[in-house]
Amino acid sequence: MSEQPKYRQLADALRREIVNGIYPPGARLPSESELSTRFDASRNTVRNGLKLLVSEGLVTSSQGLGYEVRSHEVFELNASRFENLTFQQNGDSYTTDVTNAGRRPHQTFRVEMKPAPEDIAERLRIEVGSTTVLRFCHRYVDDVPWSTQATYYPGWLTEQAPRLSEPGDIAEGTTRYLAGHDIEQVGYFDEIATRMPTPDEARLLEIGAGVPVLLWTRTGYSKDKRIRCTITTFRGDLNRMQYEIGDLSARNEVL
Repeated sequence: MSEQPKYRQLADALRREIVNGIYPPGARLPSESELSTRFDASRNTVRNGLKLLVSEGLVTSSQGLGYEVRSHEVFELNASRFENLTFQQNGDSYTTDVTNAGRRPHQTFRVEMKPAPEDIAERLRIEVGSTTVLRFCHRYVDDVPWSTQATYYPGWLTEQAPRLSEPGDIAEGTTRYLAGHDIEQVGYFDEIATRMPTPDEARLLEIGAGVPVLLWTRTGYSKDKRIRCTITTFRGDLNRMQYEIGDLSARNEVL
């Protein structure tokens, strides 16, 4: 016999059925009464199991309508075009890309002056503990948590670009803003990694059990300096990254 509480056994069974497509996105789950009969469980046990699935972001609940499998659509990000001013149209890269994909963007911000942690100091070639400006974004696509983005700028940049340290959004995007102050990003170095989420990441991104995060670390360079380090943390189940490198004219060839 399983040592897990019955509500967890119920949640595990329904989770497997959701993952296997028995209950596809948008499908309504059986009623509490039906689940109570199926699992020989009390209403409270059934509700606790369903609440667990809600907390994992797998299902939603509506008063009078029961529980429904959450609909999630994968977002495709072209990482080689992201922040490339040649392709910018409306606002920052995130807003432009999400809007152009026919989706709805929404993000919140916070700005802090922070001592540089060791990994950031190494990438920016500054002293550990020296002042950085941290601009932190919590981003959504169609009201679903999509990513968090933590960008560190060396403190010396605020003398030339003071809006970096001001609270709130920079509507045109920081890359374009810096370029307007003769601090042009001419190149970047990307690092891609995966791991399981921390508790804070799981909470912010509403990540269910067993879902990893995708970490995208981009260090940006001007002609002679390292000007920022951005760590973007994506939900691994809702995102796909693409790069375009070289001559891709053959992709459009018709068979």
